[in-house]
Amino acid sequence: MAKDKGAYDRIIEKIFLDHYKNDHAEFVFIRREIIAAKEQLAPDLDLNPGDVPYSYRYRRALPEKIQATQPTGKEWIIEGAGRSKYRFKLVPATRILPNPNLAEIAIPDATPEIIRAYALDDEQALLAILRYNRLLDTFLSLTTYSLQNHLRTSVKGIGQIEIDELYIGIDTYGCHYIIPVQAKGGKDQIGVVQTTQDIRFAESKFPEMRCKAVSAQFMDNGAVALFDLTIQREEVKIVDERHYRLIPANELDQKAIRDYRPD
Repeated sequence: MAKDKGAYDRIIEKIFLDHYKNDHAEFVFIRREIIAAKEQLAPDLDLNPGDVPYSYRYRRALPEKIQATQPTGKEWIIEGAGRSKYRFKLVPATRILPNPNLAEIAIPDATPEIIRAYALDDEQALLAILRYNRLLDTFLSLTTYSLQNHLRTSVKGIGQIEIDELYIGIDTYGCHYIIPVQAKGGKDQIGVVQTTQDIRFAESKFPEMRCKAVSAQFMDNGAVALFDLTIQREEVKIVDERHYRLIPANELDQKAIRDYRPD
């Protein structure tokens, strides 16, 4: 049987309401509760239990019944709490969106046409564009190398995570950087969950290296927005943001290239 997305809402609502109290800002639930709710509410559903929290952590909005309990300025997130454990947590409501007032930087498009033809989705296409156009080098002023994409690993206290692509970087002084990249396409938005887990992964697995947590997002006008992110007081904050427009080399504005100066 195909996965019923409405069943996901019913399952996560039941788990939430089984635990929720008005004065609770966070609580933990376990994998077995997902299985039990599935058996009760959608017994015919072909389900990997981990798909339910994963969906709401990265892809989907929580059901309206859960959102209705959010205090003003707060939102519920689901984060990993260890092996087969998850945590509902109230955090400041923050969403990172591209600044429409930023100027675009023109970059000669080096993406092979065959890659554009066969990219399966926005996320895959965006990661390929970053790689072939070396946009991370331009954005971060580092020399970067792709180490692994779609890295599935685990972090103590969080559990299993997936990083869209992991880069290694080096600066002009020889300092090394670990750069987890999250790619956002379509209507996906940058939130605290993935940014936090990327930074915690870098701190735990590469403590000797500097971390640059980067998010890339297609804008509605086709440009690529890049964000250098950090976490402060459980909120995602922007360290730097730039917008890049990939165009054919013969369309570059030579005067703009010559006259451009950073802010």
